[in-house]
Amino acid sequence: MILRHTFSPPNNTRLGHLCGAMDEHLRTIELGLQVKIAHRHEQFKIDGPKAKAAQALEVLQAMYERAAKPIPADQVQWMLAGDNGLQDSDTGAMQLLTRRTHLQARTPTQSIYLEHIAQHDITFGIGPAGTGKTYLAVACAVDALERSAVQRIVLTRPAVEAGEKLGFLPGDLGQKVDPYLRPLYDALYDLMGFERVQKAFERNALEIAPLAFMRGRTLNNAFVILDEAQNTTPEQMKMFLTRLGFGAKAVVTGDVSQIDLPKGHLSGLVDAERVLKRVPGIAMTHFTSADVVRHPMVARIVDAYDQQRQRNKSTP
Repeated sequence: MILRHTFSPPNNTRLGHLCGAMDEHLRTIELGLQVKIAHRHEQFKIDGPKAKAAQALEVLQAMYERAAKPIPADQVQWMLAGDNGLQDSDTGAMQLLTRRTHLQARTPTQSIYLEHIAQHDITFGIGPAGTGKTYLAVACAVDALERSAVQRIVLTRPAVEAGEKLGFLPGDLGQKVDPYLRPLYDALYDLMGFERVQKAFERNALEIAPLAFMRGRTLNNAFVILDEAQNTTPEQMKMFLTRLGFGAKAVVTGDVSQIDLPKGHLSGLVDAERVLKRVPGIAMTHFTSADVVRHPMVARIVDAYDQQRQRNKSTP
């Protein structure tokens, strides 16, 4: 089906922001929705399946409305995921107090996830890469710290190599474990800024450490996040969850399709999902490829691997 649309009154600045540099935004929409977009000045032609072409037109119209200034590439991807980018606090969407002033849920499951974190002492976020599990958890932790709901943030991960033997790592203990914790640093820098992160470390309001360092501790008035939890053992998972003290909140994130434990070892995340699913005060949030907010190809890759895994299970 071919849809035609003319933006009126024409505005060259808005049209430039709508299309992006070298039409990069149009190429993103084409790739994400499997359509073809051609334009000449303010006249656009969209060629593709009826539903996809209509969705592409809706995205273009929403983008044109906000095209008074340049549109970031990630905003285009969020629009393709179903967020028109125009929501604000008046819509009822949960707003988080971070450096990212417009940070909020981009999919219905993300919205449920944020509600679970707000309403439960322990929340599990389980699903594929790119669904915002860790990033949103860190954002909630930063929000809680900014609002003085907690006194510190503690972020931890198991130091398990992702299918590679890295061998000897030089440096002191901090330098040895930093590569495993780098994604957490990246999220903090994005949400707080480098200087504020450094100051938070200095006043002990922020801690990032390997999971092994949690043993024997009691974490009071803290927001604690366990990332890459699929690479814990059941014993490590139990150890982590029993660290919680008074006034503490915990979020556990992981992807059970990317377990890097030695063959034959049970994942602590898989075990916890089974053991704790009916425990009051614990919420389980499951993400799917529909919640991926990275490049549109990520969702297709996730689906392809899931389909292959299902075929392998059905094969005798």
